Amino acid sequence: MGINVLVVDDSPFMRKIITEMIAEVPGLEVQGTARNGRNALKSIPLLKPDIVTLDIEMPGLNGLETLKLIKQDFDIPVVMMSSHSGEAITIEALELGAMDFIEKPIDLKNQKEEFKKEIEKKIKALFEPNSFSAVEKIPASKRIRNELKKEIPDKIKAIVIGASTGGPKALLHLVERFPEELNIPVFIVQHMPKGFTASFAERLNMKAKVPVVEAQAGMEIQKGTVYLAPGDYHMTLAQSKIKLSSTPKILGVRPAVDYLFQSAAENYGAELVGVILTGMGHDGSQGMVEIKKRGGFTLAQDQETSVVYGMPGNAVKKGVVDQIASLAELSEIVNWIIRMRQ
Repeated sequence: MGINVLVVDDSPFMRKIITEMIAEVPGLEVQGTARNGRNALKSIPLLKPDIVTLDIEMPGLNGLETLKLIKQDFDIPVVMMSSHSGEAITIEALELGAMDFIEKPIDLKNQKEEFKKEIEKKIKALFEPNSFSAVEKIPASKRIRNELKKEIPDKIKAIVIGASTGGPKALLHLVERFPEELNIPVFIVQHMPKGFTASFAERLNMKAKVPVVEAQAGMEIQKGTVYLAPGDYHMTLAQSKIKLSSTPKILGVRPAVDYLFQSAAENYGAELVGVILTGMGHDGSQGMVEIKKRGGFTLAQDQETSVVYGMPGNAVKKGVVDQIASLAELSEIVNWIIRMRQ
């Protein structure tokens, strides 16, 4: 059985292109198309698709309004189709419950294959069976143990966080709850294209009680500030400054969580907390290995609250996670660390 997709886009040309791309991906099938939000809302109960791809910019009901109504009436994953002009709306859509977004190609002729790969990767990731069922069965009461506080180093000088699919919503949950007394830097890598990270940093900054910025090369690291890696650049730390580089992608991504985590482990040693949130793939696992080698403390989001359990699941499988916790529990643990260990 294939994954049935409903394609929603007001442009006949884009509907045709997206339909063709999906048809070329083994395991994906276009079950129907809709030219606007109203048609999409009528089509979902009739066609019962497994997933909806939803254009951001449409006349009448736009993508955001359509998403709200879909989430209100149907239990179905939605992936946004976004252009650069819709960056801020895309971030809002992720906050409202869209699972992910796919950037529309600017140069279709040269980006067609890349576009098809993104469609395949991002849609299929949401339907992959998970092989980490043993982790899933650990009840929350056992995960958060009474002796937790004893395991955390006495002094923490930085926190690093990595995320991918489902990450924006999870990060908003964590960052907006950081206490005002944050007095250590927090560094974040979220897999996201260039341009979108600026909008995401603005959104986080608007919601948080502490300053959140998109990192720039050469920035002096300040206590109490949250730094988000910019899209298409790896972020590392050196001599109290932020470094950015365009060295090749690793595991198909740039920015990569591994680069940040490894660099932070070298800089902060045992006085570092590493957090892996929801996301597809293996990025971050090797970085967690480095944090553990140097005596740092590591946390991973649990399967139940992850959109995709690839990144946290692989870190758990490597045996380098000190504590597995739900998103709400992670927030409590991180905030306890900020209050008691900085």
